Amino acid sequence: MHRFLQENRTTTQQQTSTMNPTKYIFVTGGVTSSLGKGIIAASLAKLLQARGYRTTIQKFDPYINVDPGTLNPYEHGECFVTDDGAETDLDLGHYERFLNVPTSQANNVTTGRVYLSVIEKERRGEFLGKTVQVVPHITNEIKERMQLLGKSGDFDIVITEIGGTVGDIESLPYIESVRQLVWELGDNNGIVIHLTLVPYLAAAGELKTKPTQHSVKTLMESGIKADILVCRTEHELSDELRQKLALFCNVKREAVIQSIDAKTIYEVPNLMLKEGLDVVALKKLALPEKSAPDLSQWNDFLNRLQNPKHTVNVGLVGKYVELQDSYKSILEAFIHAGAANETKVNVISIHSESIDVNTAEKQLKNLDGILVAPGFGERGIEGKIETVRFAREHNIPFFGICLGMQMAVIEYARTILRLSDANSTEMNPNTTNPVIDLMEDQKTITDKGGTMRLGSWKCDLQEGSLAQKIYGKTQIAERHRHRYEYNNKYSEALEQAGLISSGINPDTGLVEIVEIKNHPFFIGVQYHPEYKSTVANPQPIFVSFVAAMVKNKK
Repeated sequence: MHRFLQENRTTTQQQTSTMNPTKYIFVTGGVTSSLGKGIIAASLAKLLQARGYRTTIQKFDPYINVDPGTLNPYEHGECFVTDDGAETDLDLGHYERFLNVPTSQANNVTTGRVYLSVIEKERRGEFLGKTVQVVPHITNEIKERMQLLGKSGDFDIVITEIGGTVGDIESLPYIESVRQLVWELGDNNGIVIHLTLVPYLAAAGELKTKPTQHSVKTLMESGIKADILVCRTEHELSDELRQKLALFCNVKREAVIQSIDAKTIYEVPNLMLKEGLDVVALKKLALPEKSAPDLSQWNDFLNRLQNPKHTVNVGLVGKYVELQDSYKSILEAFIHAGAANETKVNVISIHSESIDVNTAEKQLKNLDGILVAPGFGERGIEGKIETVRFAREHNIPFFGICLGMQMAVIEYARTILRLSDANSTEMNPNTTNPVIDLMEDQKTITDKGGTMRLGSWKCDLQEGSLAQKIYGKTQIAERHRHRYEYNNKYSEALEQAGLISSGINPDTGLVEIVEIKNHPFFIGVQYHPEYKSTVANPQPIFVSFVAAMVKNKK
């Protein structure tokens, strides 16, 4: 009998150890947007990952678009694309860059997607004639999606960032869902981190805690008590201020975390480590600290980033340059590639509408390299084509991404093949030389949302080409986001004239990469290599492009 009880107890212990529930961390924001919830979430995830916990992050956005795919970059910054073809919030880019782990469709949910799913269920009769309401139907859908990654068994900790600020009408269903879920999960299984602003009033010469107090009060009115308070500030928080915030916001003193402005977002994990954010979070979740986080690779990157041996100036020619978030992944890829080359990369934004035959030399001649950015629509197109011509003829290292690659094809067709009206049918549907054209299967589609070639696609690289040398292999997979393609009807003529098709999709035969020999660096890619650049794995083309700029520097 005793032996039976012992064996039974052992079995129960084994079951318990294999059935450890996934822990959840919810990150909310108050006072104002753009405080950096995504960076705090990514930094905490990095520290937990470095302690040996399998960690992922997801973002819930309160807007009614189904995804950011149809949003203007001026509205929402860049649209980040995952391997599985999801068009997502740019914060997912930060998650990947910090963690070096791919995200997916499940990592980004919008109100639009939630309501669409609930309405489809209602139409199918799944609610059995019940009145469909925000509570419980919308909140149940949100809770279900919040736990999808956790229930996969792949993660120990899931961090969920709630977009917007507490008190917004749009955010209310999410806040209510968090309240319910924290309660349902039980003690030590779900915690809330609230990110707020502690502003400095120059006239008074002091930091003010009242906005944070009000924000926490708003959160409590929704039934949620913050477990950890992260205070965004421009000045150091004194111990007195921290005590005050702890007392009036109902959090422990150790749980008042300072998030001071940093020179680069990549310093934030170290700042959060110093503040003990990861330790406090683990304590609240009743998890062991395990070993101290190993950030040696991360700090090596930081050291190279902060102590460059070279400086280069690269022109980023695009039409959304007024908003830096429009090309967020490109800017970050330059930081990663710059550190790999121990080079400071100064990115000079140039509006493509400001470039023509008369202004090109003045704006471009002193640059060490030129990147022609992705985009949609005909605005600023001729400026991009002129930029390509100038870079090609003046031997300036050139890199074209997506639309930038298409502009390189158009420029070559116009200048070298003498096809003066060569164009993309996106810009001129009636061109007699559509060197860039719509894919056949896209011509019958009327809805723009979600119709593009999206996600990861294979590409075979030509042996001995620049592309093959850059990647060091003959097959790659990169992420796409476009409708129009290189028109293969012109490939033979362009090849013979010197524009080499060095990357071909093995499944479709579509050209993915073009390049020119006898040039310091000239490459155009149909895909978006910037999406896959991370701190741990800088994107190879960006690394080679920066190296070419250093080598070719005037």
